[in-house]
Amino acid sequence: MTPRAPRATMKDVAERAGVSTSAVSFAYNNPGRLARSTVEQIYKAAEELGYVRDPAARMLRTRTTRNMGLLLPQPIDDIFANPYYAELIAGIGQVCTREGMFLLLIPPLKGSLAESVPVSVVDGFLVVGIERDRSEIRAIQRQQMPFVVIDGDPLAEVPAVGLDEVEATGEVTRHLLDLGHRDIQVLAFESGQDAGPSGWHGTLLRRYEGVRDAIEDRGLTSDVRLRVTELPCTREAGSQWVRRIWESGDRPSAFLCFSDVIALGALDALNEHGVDVPGEVSVTGFDDISEARWARPSLTTVRQSIRTKGRLAADRLVDAIAANRSPDEAFTLPEHQTIHGSLVVRDSSGPAQSHRHVDD
Repeated sequence: MTPRAPRATMKDVAERAGVSTSAVSFAYNNPGRLARSTVEQIYKAAEELGYVRDPAARMLRTRTTRNMGLLLPQPIDDIFANPYYAELIAGIGQVCTREGMFLLLIPPLKGSLAESVPVSVVDGFLVVGIERDRSEIRAIQRQQMPFVVIDGDPLAEVPAVGLDEVEATGEVTRHLLDLGHRDIQVLAFESGQDAGPSGWHGTLLRRYEGVRDAIEDRGLTSDVRLRVTELPCTREAGSQWVRRIWESGDRPSAFLCFSDVIALGALDALNEHGVDVPGEVSVTGFDDISEARWARPSLTTVRQSIRTKGRLAADRLVDAIAANRSPDEAFTLPEHQTIHGSLVVRDSSGPAQSHRHVDD
């Protein structure tokens, strides 16, 4: 058996190219410091020798991974079933491409994000929809790792980017109230707790506050029957729950969904039962993903710039990583950036049956 040739080193490349080892390092890490002809000469020597950079050695030497971690609240298969995340990742990806960084998608490990944090080889984290008292936040803080919160509980010392959830959900609620709806079923993505709205935090709580505040502002607290159900944030779960509610006979006049994905599932179930939407019941969503406008009927929803949110959060994380690496780097903490949503009225919402004119 022929013995394996020793692996080429940076020193071997330098000798073959007739340059210093520092020049070889610059060629790979900061080529702008060298003449183009020198860089090409070094690359040619490396190819001839079969030189391959050792990423682990590079990380030890530079103390950077060039990896940005996106902590995801759900397993990967559920994430990719939700178009919201495709838009969010696209925005983050724009920054990664510009900065020459990689994006690692980090789902819960054995059901726990706190377990995922210590084994993630990244320079910083983007954290989606996490509350301040969650164990994964404490795990990141123990690692002394920079992070940015997206749509979670803003922390005093941590940058955050998020939608004004109260304002946005209030707007769609007022739309339904103005249409005469007084029996509203809220379909909220599950919180992981059993206490219902009293145990909610973060995005869920703020969206619920938007609904409740809109009802109170209209002076309709005693007139509106508000029901709340938590379910997985999937189209299938939306369809199953709406089918169950409709078949029970205790039917609301409107389904107010905290996600377009859930709302699309609701429309699936109602279409299966031959229900006239919005003649018999209205349905609203949240996010304005691309499928919302092509649904049958097209979905009334809240539009938010998901891609912009991802880009802003990634920009802030790049700044935080630089500041963490160089204490003298200018970085102002915290900056809590708020984006605003807007109501998009389409065909899935209409007057409640009790609010219609006789000749409708």
